[in-house]
Formats: sequence, C-alpha cells, structure tokens
Amino acid sequence: QYWLRQYHGDWAREMQPEETRLTPGIKVLDSKLGTRENLYQPPSFIISFDSPATEDEGKVLLGSVEWSGNFRVDLEVDPLNNLRLIAGINNFASEYSLKPSEDFTTPAFLYTYSDNGKGLASRRLHDWAREYKILNGKGARETLLNNWEATYFDFNETILSDLIKDTKKLGVDVFLLDDGWFGNKYPRNSDKAGLGDWQENRQKLPSGIGYLVKEAQKTGVKFGIWVEPEMVNQKSELYEKHRDWVIREPNRSEHLYRNQLVLDLSNPKVQDFVVGIFDTLFIKNPGLAFIKWDCNAVIYNAHSAYQQRQSHLYIDYVRGLYKVMERVRAKYPKVPMMLCSGGGGRVDYGALKYFTEFWVSDNTDPLERIFMQYEYSYFFPSIAHDNHVTDWGKQPIKFRTD
Repeated sequence: QYWLRQYHGDWAREMQPEETRLTPGIKVLDSKLGTRENLYQPPSFIISFDSPATEDEGKVLLGSVEWSGNFRVDLEVDPLNNLRLIAGINNFASEYSLKPSEDFTTPAFLYTYSDNGKGLASRRLHDWAREYKILNGKGARETLLNNWEATYFDFNETILSDLIKDTKKLGVDVFLLDDGWFGNKYPRNSDKAGLGDWQENRQKLPSGIGYLVKEAQKTGVKFGIWVEPEMVNQKSELYEKHRDWVIREPNRSEHLYRNQLVLDLSNPKVQDFVVGIFDTLFIKNPGLAFIKWDCNAVIYNAHSAYQQRQSHLYIDYVRGLYKVMERVRAKYPKVPMMLCSGGGGRVDYGALKYFTEFWVSDNTDPLERIFMQYEYSYFFPSIAHDNHVTDWGKQPIKFRTD
C-alpha cells in the first residue's frame, strides 16, 4: 500500500495536510496559477509505504518540485501495484517549441528516503538544504520589526522614526518598511494604486528613504524595505506608459487579483526594469540591509505582447523571474532577502536558493501558526522560516514569543 500526505490551503490557511491511501489510477497534484503556485496546492508531498509513517517509524519518501510556476505531479498505482511518479512543469497551455539544437532544461525533482520515519527523512532534507540550497543556510538570522500591522498604509516620517526608535528599545536588529512608501501621481495609500511606480512618496517621505536609513543607523539598527517588483496597478504611471509590459488579453476586460496585474517577465525589457528597481534602491541607499520580495497576484488572462508563441508564456515567465533573481543576488550577494507571496504562496527550492528565508503565512495567530510551521518543517529547515509576533490571536505574549 502507498499513503500520500498532500497539502492544500489558501491565504492564511497554508499547508493544511490530508493523508489518504493511493488507489489504482492516477492522482494529480498541480497548479495552474502561473505565479503564487503554492496558494492552493504546494509542490511538496510525502509518500509512506505499507502504512502511514510516524516521526520515528516507517518507510517514507519526501518529495518536492524545484519550480516557481505551474507544476504537476502524477502518482499512478498500476495494475501490478507499482507506484509510478512523474513530476515537473505542468503541460497545461504550455506546448514548447525548440529550435534545432536548442536545449530545454526541466526543473529538478528533489526527494529523500528513510526507513525510520518522517523525522529522519526531514533531517536529511534539512542538512542538504542548509548545505546546498538556502542562502547562508548555516549562518545566523536577524530579528526585525515590521511596520505593516502597526500602520498599514497610513504613516509618515515621524511615525516611522518613532518605530525605528522602538526597534532599538526592543533589542531588534532590523526595521523593515513595508508596503505604502512609493507612488506620487498615484500615491500608494491603498492596494488600488501605485504598484510599478517605485519612487518615494514625497508627501509621506519628503526626505526620502535615505533619511530613514540614516535614522536607523544613528539609532543603532539596520533598515530594510518591501518591494513587489513583478506587479502593477492599473492606476500607475508604469501602466499608462507600458501597457505592453503587462500580462493581459488585449481584447478582453482585465481581471484583477488584489487590484493588480502581473508584469511580463518573459520580456527582457521588463526583466531589466525589475533589476533596475533594486539598483535604484541600493545606489541611492547603500545602507539598505534587508529586502522583502512580495508577490500578491496570480496570472489571469494569460497573454504576452512580447511572445510570438503564447504557449511559451507560463514557462518563460518563470525563467525570466529566475534570471532577475540571479542578477539581483549576484549584485547584492550578502543582503538578506525574504521570499514572500501574500504569505506562503511561493515556497519552493527553485526560488529559495536566492533567498535567506521565506514568509510562512500572513496568519500570525500563534496557535494556528504552530501547525503550519510543523508541516513546512518537513521540507524546509526552521532557519528559513520567517515568523512574526503580532496581536493576531488571544494567547498571552509569552505564548507568542516562546
């Protein structure tokens, strides 16, 4: 017998486990979201042989696909009771044509096996990840204070300067400025405007990001910043100037996810633009010490003004994303970076190799978070988990911090 432990969920409900016996036929785990591939179904799973494995007993395989886009895993029990596993890129709307002598490299499927339960398999995967995949996997991690749940979009220099001072009082290492710091023609005062216009909002921050970086340094803490470089709002100067850079059907009404659209990272010009966001931030503010990279939308109305073959878009988007991440990481090799996607919407080793950590979930209820982190921890070592203490939940502060 074969037992499958798979995961499902949604925003704030990541990594909900479901364990069932595989029966004859094909069981499919897949995503067709384009981005945020983990939102409803992550590419990670556990197979137990003979009976469901425990932490210390049982034959078990842990597996995951190293791909940050549409994936598919087929698990087939054949008439002879053999288990056949095929994992990789989802072929949905993704027929890919190659030129003569052109290579196509498929994403890796990673797995480990244990005769002694899930605990040993997990520790083996952790050892491998910390050695070869996670950036600075054997190093230390800094603590940070994020302004998001304290201010949301409503802040100014004075409010942020006071929070920076509180960062020092708490003994925290880094102050992180989250969403809402950019946009002038279309100020980022809500999630309905400003994405794509990565200039400091002059009304909120008349002295610029550089002033806040210096305030942090003067106070004795480091300064980090939030970006969502793959996305654009309709209400933005970027959208007005470069609608051809947006993934959108030209003759259909645009369908928004969180009031935003996805930029076409299969286009090299868009890749250059995204890398330029980071270059501008670091050139103007060389003291930046942390980046939170967010991704809040999935791909709707998939169409590229750049692609000659539309069936290449889903694959070339991810390839373009990796090119951008590789370029950013090569330029700023030691800056800690958090992989975020509206919570845990993008958690895979294809992207994680460019980051020091990932955001587990926007759900920071300390009790519910225990179960999410427990399931994530089978595949990803705790050094890569980002966890915040907030006012979500009813537990006492000691429970939250412990």
